Amino acid sequence: MKTVLITGASGGIGKEFAILFEEKKYNLVLVARSKDKLNAIAEELETKFNVKTNVILSDLSKPESPQKLYDEVMSKNIIIDVLINNAGFGEFGKFVEKDLKRYLRMINLNITALTELTGLFIQDMIKRKEGRILNVASTASFQPMPNFAVYAATKSYVLTFTEALHYELKGTGISVSALCPGPTTTGFEEAANMGNSKLFSSGGVMDAKTVAKIGFNKMMQNKMTIIPGLRNKILAFASNITPSRKTLVTVSGFISKEK
Repeated sequence: MKTVLITGASGGIGKEFAILFEEKKYNLVLVARSKDKLNAIAEELETKFNVKTNVILSDLSKPESPQKLYDEVMSKNIIIDVLINNAGFGEFGKFVEKDLKRYLRMINLNITALTELTGLFIQDMIKRKEGRILNVASTASFQPMPNFAVYAATKSYVLTFTEALHYELKGTGISVSALCPGPTTTGFEEAANMGNSKLFSSGGVMDAKTVAKIGFNKMMQNKMTIIPGLRNKILAFASNITPSRKTLVTVSGFISKEK
């Protein structure tokens, strides 16, 4: 039986991925900061699907955490067949008005931890000549986003890093995919202080279950870049053909706070 490791598994898209993999009879390694939420999810899924679920508490925004997570998995002799790098957070508002330390934690989590976990687990996959990695990016990956500057920049890194790896690893048996959801109801919007922005109040917001299902299916088809929803595909395509200055103006107005 294969095993998937999911970061940010205590809710939202991460939890929905856990459910999907359980249904497919994968053993789970669930990683997040919330002990109570993780234990509740693990108990629910083990009871329902009768598969093994490991819970590992980790704050991946701390520099030492990715290596500690990898070492703990290795100490338990768990082979990770699929890695879902889902953990991440955002912060809405003008860069100069926000807490710089929070932005640095965001970079550590969204970029550094994702890169390190990929680098650690991919070596074992290469030796076995099989494995899958899915990195959760965002439609924010496709353009600069005023008032969401650091988050969009981190997700742009995730997208380009993942697409480059996808090509580097062709023929190795390793599949690497980037999931780029648009606005999704996960609790992310409240944590990022953007629940009343136009981005989340103008319609077209998807639910986490739908996003995870699309991500799962396309990853299994070795799709490199996965954009759930027609509206999000159109916006991503438009950002690639629109001059960056015009895109900046459009995006700035679209994600601004509602009056």
